[in-house]
Amino acid sequence: MLQRSDRWGARALAQQAAERFPDESDAWMLLGESWLAVYRNEEALTAFEQALTLAERPDAAFAAGEIFRRSGRYAEAAERYSRAYAAGGGPDALRQNAAALYQAGDAAAADQALALWAQQVPDGASQVAAMRAEMKVQAGRTGND
Repeated sequence: MLQRSDRWGARALAQQAAERFPDESDAWMLLGESWLAVYRNEEALTAFEQALTLAERPDAAFAAGEIFRRSGRYAEAAERYSRAYAAGGGPDALRQNAAALYQAGDAAAADQALALWAQQVPDGASQVAAMRAEMKVQAGRTGND
């Protein structure tokens, strides 16, 4: 029987699900989440990427983007956030895309993503300058790039 905090047991069950239903993106998402629960980012990334090969899922693309971002692979993170947006991930995917693009050093593309984001959130246009400044600080740059 699985204990409430048995993350490794849950991971083993998720592995079984992915093996039993290899063509189901939900099984791969479950496996990815279970790998994250035991702090195994690379294995989680592999599972999320497999889910993306089966279906364009905003949750899989967003999860992969988060792992790439945390590991400093900003260009890859930006690409996954862009996929998340294209798959229906909404304005949060665009905001994360812009942040990753700034961190990757592509300020022009980041500004384009922010402009699109501003069109999709209430009062977005008035928030762009503050968002841009925050993202530049997070990316380690200041001034006009």
